Amino acid sequence: MRRILLLNILLCIIGALTAQAQVRPIPNDPYGDSTDEYGNIIDKYGNQVDPSMRPQLDSTAVDYESLPPKLYMWHIGEQLGNVDIIPADTARINFQNVNLTDGMNGQYNYLGNLGAPRISRIFFNRTNDEPSIFMAPYDYFFKRPDQHFFTNSNVPFSNLSYHKAGSKINGEERFMAYFSVNVDKQLAFGFDIDYLYGRGYYFNSNTSFFKIVPFISYMGDKYEGTMMYSYNYLKANQNGGIMDDRYITDPEGIADGGRVTETTNIPTNLNYATSRIADSYIFLAQRYKVGFDKDLPKEENDSLPAKTEFIPVTSFIHTMKVEWANYKFNSSDVKNDYYENTYMDPSNSLINDSTSFISVRNTVGISLLEGFNKYAKMGLTAFASYKFSKYNLMNSDSTITNKYTENEFYVGGELSKKEGKLLHYNVFGEIGLLGKAAGQFNVKGNVDLNIPFWKDKLRITGRAHIINELPAFYMRHYHSKHFYWDNPDMDKIFKTRFEGELFVGRSKTLLKAGVENIKNFAYFNQSAVPAQYDGNIQVLSATLKQDFKLGILHLDNDITWQKSSNQEILPLPDLTLYSNLYLDFKLAKKVLSVQLGGDVRYFTSYYAQSFMPNTGQFHLQPENDLVKVGNYPIVNVYANIHLKRTRIYVMMYHINQGLGKQNSFLVPHHPINPRLFKFGLSWNFYD
Repeated sequence: MRRILLLNILLCIIGALTAQAQVRPIPNDPYGDSTDEYGNIIDKYGNQVDPSMRPQLDSTAVDYESLPPKLYMWHIGEQLGNVDIIPADTARINFQNVNLTDGMNGQYNYLGNLGAPRISRIFFNRTNDEPSIFMAPYDYFFKRPDQHFFTNSNVPFSNLSYHKAGSKINGEERFMAYFSVNVDKQLAFGFDIDYLYGRGYYFNSNTSFFKIVPFISYMGDKYEGTMMYSYNYLKANQNGGIMDDRYITDPEGIADGGRVTETTNIPTNLNYATSRIADSYIFLAQRYKVGFDKDLPKEENDSLPAKTEFIPVTSFIHTMKVEWANYKFNSSDVKNDYYENTYMDPSNSLINDSTSFISVRNTVGISLLEGFNKYAKMGLTAFASYKFSKYNLMNSDSTITNKYTENEFYVGGELSKKEGKLLHYNVFGEIGLLGKAAGQFNVKGNVDLNIPFWKDKLRITGRAHIINELPAFYMRHYHSKHFYWDNPDMDKIFKTRFEGELFVGRSKTLLKAGVENIKNFAYFNQSAVPAQYDGNIQVLSATLKQDFKLGILHLDNDITWQKSSNQEILPLPDLTLYSNLYLDFKLAKKVLSVQLGGDVRYFTSYYAQSFMPNTGQFHLQPENDLVKVGNYPIVNVYANIHLKRTRIYVMMYHINQGLGKQNSFLVPHHPINPRLFKFGLSWNFYD
């Protein structure tokens, strides 16, 4: 009933609403638009322009048929509120992969169902767990403030997307709606809605997620402000994996001549377990700029008053984030041998674990802006940040609540150069002075050099960071029925990373390599509880991305090699690759774009992390249950169609199921979905 009501609400909202590549300039185009390498018309921000929305300019006409849509999107920096303009999401190549939980290039291990917990096999792509380790495995769905899209457009812009796979019994669906409208050139508001429901092909594995994000922005000459509220509710049933892998690896053998067991009937470790996460935050970023007015040059014989342009010199910055969340795990399974320890009410098998937290962070800063005169070759920012956090944990007698509070005070600065074509750089640093932050620091930087080379351009990029930080709060404290720890004396984690990258535009070659050294690495051990390795662990990584093209035939490749110096503590696959072979062509007078092909995901076998449903964390495999995953290709075939403002795909997922070795696991004892037909569409509206 809840799902039906929710869908009706979404449909009502939608009913009300509905009322990057090589660029070639279009000669003598009155709009100043260009075309990309596929022949699509794009504006100066890289957004694809619908030809039907470009009115015919006629000097004898009084009115145009419609306004040509002009829009740009941006991300907002969570720490300092920096605006990063990006192209609108209209990419048609590989659209079939946008809804896959294992990522665009299949680099994530996950439990098999849509939206299920996941962890990146590429170590350099893993993100920070703060403030809640419970939300980190759901980063497929949960988005931080700096991942949200803000839009500025001269016409109302909305996007509707729908993805579906399988049947009403075990299939999956996802519906997304995005809307933004400008009141004037500066003020815009809108919202983002996301509803995901994965019924699951294995017993007690369904997911049901909902998110709504209303937002507002004002982008004026002197004042910039953005504000958003993000509400996220995630419900995921947990089955703890299947009880016998032979149901997947040897289905005929375990059936012993009988009928092969259907996936929904395969016995699982947990049958009545559910985790629920409710996470909400309010984020505000504002900036007031001071400067001077500069007279613009007048044309000859122009009798109109001179026009001026505001040149900002200094800006005053304020960002605020208030986040509150709770995590619950419930189970009525009778599993005396499933858990090593019981800390609360041992006579009762029911589990009702819960915890909650709230955090408030404010940052204020002052910035000297880049480019206000010819001597201002860089931007310089100084800031101070204060964060208060409060956590509630269950007590050992399960009748009262333990409360923990933490205070953090940081100061820092940023030095950056974003303008110009040859050299760009950014250096950010902060150091903790008071409270939990004392002794912690974070310094990171990147630089890119763009070198013209014959008719091509080489981009050389360097990145580095040095971090000294405490493990996340829930790594140090957590209380529940079967998992209970207090580790207030955990040491700070010291990490250094250096990475270099070379990109060649014409040949579409990207090569990068890096090394990271970690001291006091924090992880979840074989018993699924936090531990810390007091030695050094080193990770080497190298990635090659190479695309080939011959006429309409394309072959795109993404290969990553990495090596952990301690596979027992930090297991990683040696090789991870993604390869995509497809035809890309146009039909119907080059209005209809078509992409037909197939791709494969593969990684070498290794002892990947297991998953503990109660804590919602990936951990090292128990010594008495070591299994390798990997060395199994996942092959998909697909067709993408792009017509004006509409993108459509059809896909046969895991088409190689049952062929060759059937070790179709990304996480131990959690098989991926069987062969499955998927389709989806995305439709942009400019009205």
